[in-house]
Amino acid sequence: MPDNEQKEQPRRRQARGERRIAQLLEAAATVFTTTGYTAASTNAIAREAGVSPGTLYQFFPNKEAIAIELGGRLVHEMQTAYGEALAPVDPATPLEEAVGAAVDRFIAFNCRHPVFFALMHGPDIPGRLTEEHDALHVALVGRVEGLLSSILPEAPVADIKRTAQMVLGIYMAGLELVLAHEGAERDAYIREAKTALTRYLDPLVGDRLGRPGLTTTP
Repeated sequence: MPDNEQKEQPRRRQARGERRIAQLLEAAATVFTTTGYTAASTNAIAREAGVSPGTLYQFFPNKEAIAIELGGRLVHEMQTAYGEALAPVDPATPLEEAVGAAVDRFIAFNCRHPVFFALMHGPDIPGRLTEEHDALHVALVGRVEGLLSSILPEAPVADIKRTAQMVLGIYMAGLELVLAHEGAERDAYIREAKTALTRYLDPLVGDRLGRPGLTTTP
């Protein structure tokens, strides 16, 4: 067999394996979202993927391994999403617009991947996923704190930390309601979430945004 063909075979096998893993993870996302992590089984995931349990076990030893792989990939994607959503705000941007843009990015991610909320906030999730979620939460709070500090440079650190936690708390409560509805009702809850965040932040930062030429540093 020519050398180039010998090299091509492992690459083809690797590509097939990656496609199968993607197929299994997609099926797992459906099952975890529908039944929750605790009630899910490898047999149900294999059924959803249209493969035998034996095929599934070639790639994952159990559902915990599947959840960890799926959760890890989603955490990485979420990190990219919040990096874009929480970019520095131009002082000329009105508060309502800044809040709306950030919420839209986060909501879009969670609506594309409802399994993320199901895994990260459900009971009995694997310990490693809990650790990854906690690290993501800490990083997210830090980004919100940094954003608030850039707008309110004179505010006490404790106030900034408290406000950041409240912002995330309001958002997470709204997100749970958004994901529980569909269609026009989901859109209505998205608007409500934006309104709640805007009205909470307006007394704090409303006079610092939406004014061309205004700087956010002393």
